Amino acid sequence: MTRISRLTMTALLSSTMLAAGITAATAATHPETGEELAADQTFTYRLLDDISSLDPQIVEDVDGSAVSRDLFEGLMNQDEQGNLEPGVATSYDVSDDKLTYTFHLRDTAVWSNGDPVTAGDFVFAWRRAVDPATASPYQWFMELMSINNAKAIVAGEKSPEELGVKAIDDHTFEVTLSQPLPYFVQMTTHSTTFPAPQKVVEEFGDAWTKPENIVSNGAYVLTEYRPGERIVRERNEKYWDNEHTILDKTVALVITDENVALTRYLAGELDRTDVPAGQFPRLKKEHPEEAISFPRLCNYYYTFNLSDSGPEAFKDPKVRQALSLAVDRDIIANNVKAGGEPPAYSFTPEAVAGFTPPQSEMASMTQAERDEKAKELLAEAGYGPENPLSFDVIYNTSEAHEKIAVVMTQMWKQKLGVQANLANMEWKVFLDTRGQQDFDLARGAWCGDYNEASTFLDLLQSDSGYNDGKYANAEYDKLLAEAKTAEDTTPLYTAAEEIIATDMPVIPIYHYAGVYMMDSDVGNWPTENVEQNWYSRNLYKLAE
Repeated sequence: MTRISRLTMTALLSSTMLAAGITAATAATHPETGEELAADQTFTYRLLDDISSLDPQIVEDVDGSAVSRDLFEGLMNQDEQGNLEPGVATSYDVSDDKLTYTFHLRDTAVWSNGDPVTAGDFVFAWRRAVDPATASPYQWFMELMSINNAKAIVAGEKSPEELGVKAIDDHTFEVTLSQPLPYFVQMTTHSTTFPAPQKVVEEFGDAWTKPENIVSNGAYVLTEYRPGERIVRERNEKYWDNEHTILDKTVALVITDENVALTRYLAGELDRTDVPAGQFPRLKKEHPEEAISFPRLCNYYYTFNLSDSGPEAFKDPKVRQALSLAVDRDIIANNVKAGGEPPAYSFTPEAVAGFTPPQSEMASMTQAERDEKAKELLAEAGYGPENPLSFDVIYNTSEAHEKIAVVMTQMWKQKLGVQANLANMEWKVFLDTRGQQDFDLARGAWCGDYNEASTFLDLLQSDSGYNDGKYANAEYDKLLAEAKTAEDTTPLYTAAEEIIATDMPVIPIYHYAGVYMMDSDVGNWPTENVEQNWYSRNLYKLAE
């Protein structure tokens, strides 16, 4: 067994701070930086939509995952740079064949009701995640983790009890993989892998996450939830490292209009909000200390419905290529968004660790050349003035999404004579509609669940739970399967991106930047963590 000991460093640092008699919770100044702290340690931020769920095995959206990271704690966390640090597990061992991981859990971790957090809580949660009866939108993620028998359980061929997880004792959690996976431990920072309190789940069923019922083990507890309005989480006094938590309360307000949110931010009602599309240059001049932009591990794209229910026209790759070529990404990235987002000519962002996007033919062309090629391809596919192409486009309600959709459809109409009809939907309706393949062309976006190219490329595997367009290519699937155990994944990922560029099952538009208005009183926002896995316990409010 190979001991991984570097993960204990954070715990040692915490012990040193305690030994010095410094408790951040009561300090008037920050224990490390010496900055003066505000008396009111409340962080308030804006959400575009309500979150998908408070249940860690059910939640499927980025904002919901941020709430989950506050309420629950998994085996591992991330620091401000995105590096692994201890969560409930203080360390782990790996067998020589790289198939068995043994996590050693801290004996000071307890649930908010005082019960100890045990290895059995992880066994219960992981079995629950793969159980078809749970209908977790992320059960496919557990398959990607290569946990033994996960694939067969999700398919209904084996029982959840046969999953490759075991509680050796209350503080030893063992995981057996079906094949070595170099980034397996990175995946344990994802909310789907967080523990769940079995007796609470079984007592209350689907209602277990209501504020009056929920029991959690993270640095915060849920004190208020008004769907579509606000989510409040407050310090969990029973959290094992509560002494070093500074922020007392985090309030998320659902504000669907980004301009209204900006007005409320400028009025001092919010500590963070998204910058409306196109307004970053102005706001950076007017508020240089508060308007921020930094790389994020996310992509923005449109996906074709290639299932049997999709338009016949989209079955022809020439049509898909033509529509992609005609989209002027520079206009969308630089004029519509204008927040530092790079135009996308690959599905996987360049911000991914160890990944360099291959130079595609499209990326090397001028936009005029792309437009001319698009006209040729569409004509070859049989569409033109005599037989105009028409289809529907759906996106979830947001001014930015609407602007992008309008610009794209205008480009198609002016350049290709294509008629694209727009429809916007509330977030949960949109997710359901897209997930049921009840669309022609749909907006998509993905933020990496871990910092490795497969977190994006796996989305287009034929059996991926988030392959909403139902794209299927046997060679593509083979490349990604080989990459799971390859020492050098570069040629495999390059080949996979080249297939995407040829088949064009999606239209990459741009790669994300974190573009926020952030109150300068907010300390320690993790701008260097491209995954943007942030934890309220690491933030603090400075005195004005």
